[in-house]
Amino acid sequence: MARIFAFGLAVVDFVYRVETLPNTGDKYFTTDAYIIGGGCAANAAVAISKLGGEVSFGGRVGSDVIGDLIIQDLENYGLEPSMICREPNSRSSFSSVAIDPSGERQIINFRGENLIEETDWIWDAPDADVYLTDIIWPKGAQTTMEVAKKRDKPGIIDVEPLQDYTCLKDASHVAFSYQGLYSLTQSRDPVNGLKMIKDKLPGWLCVTNGEKGVYFLDGNKVEHIPGHTIQPQETLGAGDVWHGAFALKLAEGGSEIQAMEFANATAALKCQTTKGRENYPTRQEVETFIGKM
Repeated sequence: MARIFAFGLAVVDFVYRVETLPNTGDKYFTTDAYIIGGGCAANAAVAISKLGGEVSFGGRVGSDVIGDLIIQDLENYGLEPSMICREPNSRSSFSSVAIDPSGERQIINFRGENLIEETDWIWDAPDADVYLTDIIWPKGAQTTMEVAKKRDKPGIIDVEPLQDYTCLKDASHVAFSYQGLYSLTQSRDPVNGLKMIKDKLPGWLCVTNGEKGVYFLDGNKVEHIPGHTIQPQETLGAGDVWHGAFALKLAEGGSEIQAMEFANATAALKCQTTKGRENYPTRQEVETFIGKM
């Protein structure tokens, strides 16, 4: 069975369904609300588990009740907490999320407080076929990619907007979100953005762009794999699920193109459901969806 180590952000999301996304200092009312586990790498790890992969998760969690909730939820999906670091007197990350009827979301995130800054403990990560990290804690992401490189395994970074991109140099695969690529290049055109950075990063490069699909570099040429036409119910976590599915397919020996196609299908199915991880797609659901295309 393919083994993946996912490292990075784990949070609790307080989700509110609203008619319109908030844009003024008023009181807003919700049509539905729920509390779910979240965080880029943690969501990716759960997606891998739901798809039948063998996955371990590592990250920083506070010594508070939010941290208890985060760990309990991960354990509910078969993820053991041995690589989760909890410093004394630390506070966990959590988010308030508003989602409108189209599935679009607005996130307010607290990144946590007094979380560990040393990274030596990440070298105790279990052996894996692929290492996946988000970029929320750059020092942790960089160490995770160094571990992957030292062990001669693929290292994938999920890149959201951030100012410090030092860790990207050791990644074998860099998968930008549209916003992440824009923050680095200031180009609104993903094709142009990839061309701007192709000589600056040594790894394989792509950018996900929601329902518009994925753009990736093939040599000096930018290629495109389209997304799927669906009626989205909730886009929250779709990118995280995409990265988990991409990592799993690579760990199973698939090519980057096969991994992107598998990830596109998995993310599309996720967007057609609500309430987070409990409705992440299974392997059978993804294969059935692909078979109908």
